[in-house]
Amino acid sequence: MPWSNQSGGGGPWGQRGGSGGGKSPWGSGGPQGNGTPPDLEDILRRSQDRLKDFIPGGSMGGRGLIILVLGVIAVWLLTGFYTVRPNEVGINMIFGRYTGTSGEGLRYNLPYPIGRVMKPNVTAQQRVEVGYRSTPTGQGRARDVIEESLMLTADENIVDIDFDAVWQINPARPQDYVFNLQNPDGTIKSVAESAMREVIGRRNIQAILTTEQASVAQEVRQIMQEALDAYGAGVLINVVQLQAVQPPSEVRQAFFDVNAAQQDAVRVQNEAGAFASRVVPEARGEASRTVQQAEAYREQSVADATGQAARFRQVYGEYRKAPDISRERIFLETMERVYGGVDKIIVDQKGQGVVPFLPLTQQPQRPQPQGNAANSQGATR
Repeated sequence: MPWSNQSGGGGPWGQRGGSGGGKSPWGSGGPQGNGTPPDLEDILRRSQDRLKDFIPGGSMGGRGLIILVLGVIAVWLLTGFYTVRPNEVGINMIFGRYTGTSGEGLRYNLPYPIGRVMKPNVTAQQRVEVGYRSTPTGQGRARDVIEESLMLTADENIVDIDFDAVWQINPARPQDYVFNLQNPDGTIKSVAESAMREVIGRRNIQAILTTEQASVAQEVRQIMQEALDAYGAGVLINVVQLQAVQPPSEVRQAFFDVNAAQQDAVRVQNEAGAFASRVVPEARGEASRTVQQAEAYREQSVADATGQAARFRQVYGEYRKAPDISRERIFLETMERVYGGVDKIIVDQKGQGVVPFLPLTQQPQRPQPQGNAANSQGATR
């Protein structure tokens, strides 16, 4: 046994039971007794006595001390092993000085207090809210932060913008994040707000509210990344999300009315342009057709006049050769043209053998032109 088993003892703490009661490791009246508090020197002396019992020879010599020290050092060195998970990067330090990073798996570094290891999570997606604060559950807005969300545009209007910046630690430079950023959320929020104000200050409010929100978010992300890289922050900005873009609440309804009026003006202008694009070509086509008809009529009239003039010159030439014959021929041709289309009966009263009565009223009649009616009546008479 490692202690003296005397007749009066009941173990390493002395005899149990008896009139005097059992003694605790701290002497009489320990934590269970009602005596004086334990004596520290007595506790140390008893501990040294028990340690000597475990050392060969019963005393702590130089060899035993060396073995004890080497054992303590070995145990201390074994505490330097650590494990890096797949979503972490190990940052090794010796006396507070950065010595390198380590990947996932079982790794080793000198234990505390000489060495130290920090293992930041480099895959976690973290979010910074600018212009509002969400509810504890993350669903919806708990309140607006006006001093962050109101921004001035290039056309001197004010727009209310709420947005998020989603970021993570740069796996390639985690040491920058650990050593260079004291307040990551505050730093990233300040950079995000500054970048958004810069981008909004270069655009008009109408474009911000309608067509350029995607380009605004992309440009803000790029400016943030460049600024944080210049700071050596070791942060990656993954995405900037615009949550709400609208005019200030005090003038929101008036702005919507103005916007509706502008849209109506654009609509009317578009309708007028469509009407003009349809009517103007029709008018141009009608004008071109009229001009072509006039040119054709002119050509026809000139050609007719030229033909008539040539014919007259030819007749006149023949007339000069034989005037009497020409006059007789002209008369006959004229009478042929006059009476050629008229129903008529010519009676020679001087002739013989002609029936003196003709049933002219029984002859078939047909419509006659008004211009030839008088000539037809005169002929029948």
